[in-house]
Amino acid sequence: MGLVIIFALVSLLALYGIVRSLREKNILALLFGLGTAAVFGWFTIMTVLHHGFPTGTH
Repeated sequence: MGLVIIFALVSLLALYGIVRSLREKNILALLFGLGTAAVFGWFTIMTVLHHGFPTGTH
């Protein structure tokens, strides 16, 4: 279940990168950020839907 947490962290960092690239008007970084946020965000959502939310205990 640590995979969901890693995917979510990567998605959040990609969103931060998108905001930062918009502020600096960096088009290539914006494209890579959008792609990363889309892919890892989708993986996060689908993993949570399929496996459930991580509980923290086994």
